[in-house]
Amino acid sequence: MDMQGYSQIPEAKMAPVRSDLDGVLTNVLAHVGLRNPRDRPGAYKDTGDGAIFVMPAKDIARLVDPLLEHVHTALVQYDRERPASAPAIRLRASVHVGPLSLPDHRGDAINEVCRLLDSQVVRAGLTMAREHRGGFLAAVVSEAAFRRTVRAGRTPDLDKERFLRATARVHGKAFEEPCWLFVPQMTPQALAPLISPEPLGGGGGTTAPTSSASPNNPAGAVFQFNGEMTDTTVINKVGTMRIDRRRI
Repeated sequence: MDMQGYSQIPEAKMAPVRSDLDGVLTNVLAHVGLRNPRDRPGAYKDTGDGAIFVMPAKDIARLVDPLLEHVHTALVQYDRERPASAPAIRLRASVHVGPLSLPDHRGDAINEVCRLLDSQVVRAGLTMAREHRGGFLAAVVSEAAFRRTVRAGRTPDLDKERFLRATARVHGKAFEEPCWLFVPQMTPQALAPLISPEPLGGGGGTTAPTSSASPNNPAGAVFQFNGEMTDTTVINKVGTMRIDRRRI
């Protein structure tokens, strides 16, 4: 989770808003049956205005389905209940899988999930979500993660037709990888002319890195959120809602 625009909100609102978002994510993880990474040493990485979740590889499919849809539902609910004075939050998310060293959970997969989150395609996806559907989430799934989840048939409520195949690029970085964009409430057909992804496979497309896991570097699923905060945006929630009314 990396809150876009977090530094632009008043300092007095930063801690309460981050606390509310942490509560949203904690409740969603519990609702879908995923262990909170905060409960495992080294599995939660605070990035200042965001966070990286390191999850067991066995959980990779559930990071895509049902987690993404539930996060969006949670954001919708929270927007209905948040105090008018509370800044709103819109989230970018990225999902990737790859080997990480133990016990520090270091490896290329961490760098790659951060690049995916910072890519132009998921930024554009969030803009489209906000402008065309009033949505609050855009997620990008790496080719490696997509192959092990959606393409493998492990996401019963999210099939391939819900994703837009695109290329993840980052301004100023030598990074270009195939990816799959998911924006709740928007079809790939609606996204395609707005995102203008370049098709992969015919030439010029790259393939996702496929590093091998080993006993010292077991495969791990990596999940990162990024939130966009503005005073006219949104935070929402799944299940029982706890709104932090220390305000702001």
